[in-house]
Amino acid sequence: MSSTSRLRTLGTRTAGPGNPVYITGEIGINHNGDLDNALALIDVAAEAGCDAVKFQKRTPEICTPRDQWDIERDTPWGRMTYIDYRHRVEFGEAEYQAISDHCAERGIDWFASPWDTEAVAFLEKFDVPAHKVASASLTDDELLRSLRATGRTVILSTGMSTPRQIRHAVEVLGSDNILLCHATSTYPAKAEELNLRVINTLQGEFPNVPIGYSGHETGLQTTLAAVALGAAFVERHITLDRAMWGSDQAASVEPQGLQRLVRDIRTIEASLGDGVKKVYESELGPMKKLRRVTGVVAETESAPAAEPVAV
Repeated sequence: MSSTSRLRTLGTRTAGPGNPVYITGEIGINHNGDLDNALALIDVAAEAGCDAVKFQKRTPEICTPRDQWDIERDTPWGRMTYIDYRHRVEFGEAEYQAISDHCAERGIDWFASPWDTEAVAFLEKFDVPAHKVASASLTDDELLRSLRATGRTVILSTGMSTPRQIRHAVEVLGSDNILLCHATSTYPAKAEELNLRVINTLQGEFPNVPIGYSGHETGLQTTLAAVALGAAFVERHITLDRAMWGSDQAASVEPQGLQRLVRDIRTIEASLGDGVKKVYESELGPMKKLRRVTGVVAETESAPAAEPVAV
């Protein structure tokens, strides 16, 4: 199957083989319900060179189990019920319009993980480049059908899911317009549980689907390894400060780390090449200086490169 079948459109960009890795800074709810924090995180992602930022959108009454609504918890805003907390960290239409405007100014895309069908309808008010399915929502067929109906590219994370559940979700969504992300849903995830070779397993099982990586580990090197294994899309949680309040902050990347991550991903992309062995012009000088024996099979410096054999 040709590589073009593995290409997906995300706004004005294309993700898949032969294209730059699409890098997303996952803001999620690390803004803690503060629009200024969200705008600052957009700036961090834009300055690092990310392609997009991502949020999470929930309708609290739908996504929060009824028996948890009235459980009280300590928060930065004092003690409050869980349902009140869920509302406290959600943005409404005015905030998302500000987010959309700010992203447009900074030249960066934004999209979100809707956790319910009402959230899908909400996000459809904006011209987002894609929708994301959080790993926790992979088994929600109603949500998947709602997302498929939008006609937009759907990015599906596969953490906490079995191969059978993943195959079923792909059947519900249809494989033509999805991008699959390998993920391990532990925050933070241990290196020995990242199992990055699943990227290659998914590439083999879904030959017409681009495969990406959604990481929740600490450190950057394992995400870079995912790119070397062929991830076409990378997502990492980002934060202004890992010491901030919130369950995702500790597994997030701070601004300087994000700059290094994007820089190193671009270096790895450039270094992977096309897999065709060749003698570079820059090697001719060292060859002339260092190679004492020309060899039984010799080609002159001016000889044209052999044409690839059609198969």
